[in-house]
Amino acid sequence: MLQQERHQQILSRLHLNGQVIVRELSQDFNVTEDCIRKDLNILEKAGKLKRIHGGAVLLRQNLHAIYVNDRKDVRHEEKKLIARHAFKLIQQGITIFLDISTVSLEIAKLIYEKNMNVIIVTNMIDIMQLFSQNSSVQLIFIGGIFNRARDGFIGSYTIEQIQQFKFDLSFIGVVGIDAYEGKVSTYDMNDGLTKKAIIQSSKKAYMVAESAKFDLDGNYIFADLSDFSGYICEKKLSLQLNKKLKRYGLDLLDEQ
Repeated sequence: MLQQERHQQILSRLHLNGQVIVRELSQDFNVTEDCIRKDLNILEKAGKLKRIHGGAVLLRQNLHAIYVNDRKDVRHEEKKLIARHAFKLIQQGITIFLDISTVSLEIAKLIYEKNMNVIIVTNMIDIMQLFSQNSSVQLIFIGGIFNRARDGFIGSYTIEQIQQFKFDLSFIGVVGIDAYEGKVSTYDMNDGLTKKAIIQSSKKAYMVAESAKFDLDGNYIFADLSDFSGYICEKKLSLQLNKKLKRYGLDLLDEQ
């Protein structure tokens, strides 16, 4: 196996398991432990991982693009693909929650274009403005304390209103997904607590997030992977990652 191939395999294992062990890599790749240590040193200098005693762990990025407007054009095509996958789950007459997320906005655009007869509950201003035009959609807007960065309402009063509903389906945007720890994160506590309330009030709750989110972390962990019904992605995931997520009971919708 060439060095570049080993590096790709090492990084794939890191994304799946969160850490790698020198001894195990040496045995699996049939090379010396010194060879693996050199591989890990190269990858650490490239900013791909962090060396620890006996192995390495994934070097995760903490994302600070807090403002919604700063994220609208980031991975835009991927978000549109995710929205199309999510749209397949939507049936006439159901009640849907779309939370504050650039992917949720793309889902809302598809619902608007198809003029579906559904009830949409949201706390995102851009979605409210979209359905201010004539539409078959019945829109219920959740208020509370306005958060300019999030382009919507979050916090205790918002949560109190959400808890009065039972949604057939909800789509939740996330900042980071840690498949190794089974944790899901967002930017701040109030946003996280609001998302948690949406999940608890939903018969089915789906994460909608690009696969790049497996390398990212937010500042506040608001849910376990097992809290969700499923995960909707823009591309087919690796077999290892697919198996990892299904162990948490997630229904996976991706680019097949």
